[in-house]
Amino acid sequence: MMKRWQAVKRLLPLLAGLALLLSGCGREDLSVLKPQGPVAQGQYDLMKLSITIMIVVLLIVFGIAAYVLIRFRRRPGQTDVPEQVEGNFKLEVLWTVIPLILVLILGAATVQKVFAYGENYWNDKNAIKVKVTAHQFWWEFTYPDYGVTTAQDLIIPTGKKIAFQLKTVDVLHSFWVPSLAGKTDTNPEGSVNTAWFQADKEGVYRGKCAELCGQSHGYMEFKVKAVSQAKFDGWVKVMKAPVAMPEDKATAELLKNQCLSCHAIGDQGGPLAPNLTGIGSRESVASILINGEDGKTVKQNLVEWLSDPQKVKPGNKMPSPKEKMHLTDAQIDAIADYLSKSKLNY
Repeated sequence: MMKRWQAVKRLLPLLAGLALLLSGCGREDLSVLKPQGPVAQGQYDLMKLSITIMIVVLLIVFGIAAYVLIRFRRRPGQTDVPEQVEGNFKLEVLWTVIPLILVLILGAATVQKVFAYGENYWNDKNAIKVKVTAHQFWWEFTYPDYGVTTAQDLIIPTGKKIAFQLKTVDVLHSFWVPSLAGKTDTNPEGSVNTAWFQADKEGVYRGKCAELCGQSHGYMEFKVKAVSQAKFDGWVKVMKAPVAMPEDKATAELLKNQCLSCHAIGDQGGPLAPNLTGIGSRESVASILINGEDGKTVKQNLVEWLSDPQKVKPGNKMPSPKEKMHLTDAQIDAIADYLSKSKLNY
């Protein structure tokens, strides 16, 4: 037993160092410790309150324990039996009442935050309404007041409440933007959850699915882009504007017959798959192939995705362009070339 304890003591510094090292491996923009909106800030304040209470309790308990160990330790040559204390009514009341008060403080703060951040602003005329639909493995965003639907990039104006209605078309997913708010599940069986958040500063905030939902759960990411009201209005205008089809008639026909039956580009196409309007402006293709990484262009990433979607994102529901749609490499290249030039300027 002694030898085992000695081994554990030697391993403790190594484990502590490893834990410290791994704590720095997360992506900075997925941290809840850098809140960028009122919801995330309130949740962060709640964490700080609970941690502060725990630290105070820990210091007091360990301080008393240290005092007792030093003050009442056995002295050299002491052989008599110390006085036996069998209870102290005042102390027992004290260490019962104080924890109760601390729990009440933490409970009151928690209830207040839960109700404040669980508020439904869907009927608030000043809020931006967004319907969120989760798919395996991508996110769809519909703005009912603006007649705009997009995928993967959620564009919002700063300083305004964004009211959400969230649902899923398949399995359970969880909508999470750590810098702006906590997690909200999208439940199957047709149920709709509500949530809201607000971004105070312009910037890009990374979101993820926080519920294990299949093979490519780890790749189910999205971006929240907070922009000025003027840029948001410009984005809506661009999204609603007609989009020119490829000049090459064969490519245009191919796009219409093979892609727009599921995808939408501008005001054309179907609602079954991610909206491709402005895909050339996005940071990534399929939320995993980062444009510009390792020198790869948007077109190269689109070609890689279209050549074998299951290899890039296993378990996704896109039919194989080569096997199911019988597209040639030249046709895939033509579609990728057109899509890579589809950019949004607003």
